Amino acid sequence: MGAKQKPPLAVIVTTDKQGVFFGYAREIDGATIRLERPRMCVYWSEDVKGVLGLAATGPTSGCRITAAPPAIEVRGITAVMECSEAAVAAWEKQPWS
Repeated sequence: MGAKQKPPLAVIVTTDKQGVFFGYAREIDGATIRLERPRMCVYWSEDVKGVLGLAATGPTSGCRITAAPPAIEVRGITAVMECSEAAVAAWEKQPWS
């Protein structure tokens, strides 16, 4: 039998090109991170309280979030933030218009 695969971790990944992505990663070390079911936050409203708020509480109705392709490889990583359960619920709820 093979090694047991780690369950994916919900994270926010920021890049040196000002990208802000939410998704599920199995590995968060290295220069490239593969995100499953990724979404990009192209705008967050003031009530989110910045990029850390996207990891703490998630997006709100005033945010602009892209659709989710199956996966993406993110490069030029500047930060990886673990998401709270509340943030994951908000990202999955898709409250934006």
